[in-house]
Amino acid sequence: MHTSNHIHSESSTLILIDLQGRLMPAIDQGEAILNQCIRIAKIAQLLEIPIIGTEQSPKSLGSNIESIKSFCSKTISKEHFNACADGLIAAISDGRRQCILMGCETHVCLMQTALKLIDEGFDVSVVVDGVGSRRTLDKQIALDRLHAAGARPITAEMLGFEWLKSAQNPVFKEVLALLK
Repeated sequence: MHTSNHIHSESSTLILIDLQGRLMPAIDQGEAILNQCIRIAKIAQLLEIPIIGTEQSPKSLGSNIESIKSFCSKTISKEHFNACADGLIAAISDGRRQCILMGCETHVCLMQTALKLIDEGFDVSVVVDGVGSRRTLDKQIALDRLHAAGARPITAEMLGFEWLKSAQNPVFKEVLALLK
């Protein structure tokens, strides 16, 4: 599978993993992570990039935080940790082979979903300042493992500018305001 070194807005899908109200308070740096997810979701919306959310066992863990849910064109309710086992791949629009992952927990649902997407030939990027776990070590080892498996580590700001490509982009000023 050929992976481009570049991320393009027209081939991207933003996937927000399990940003559930009942889970977030337990996540290390949870508020900062949630804010990054919201910032990138706003940028994705400006650039007309589809956003898919996932929720782990929502009957017991509740649904995604409202501010996240409102950005998602689809929200997948799942019982598997790997969202692909509950229909994620079918929800990704044709031609959008670049998956940008953010959310929680880095070492469980996010990692298992990312590894399956890589196995299925998707180009996967993980926004390292937009993912979280309860424990720092779990997050760090998951990021190492994802990188070794072929996921691209990126930051939120890196992604925003890469999606824009140029200061001539019609939404440049709005995106810049969100990144600063």
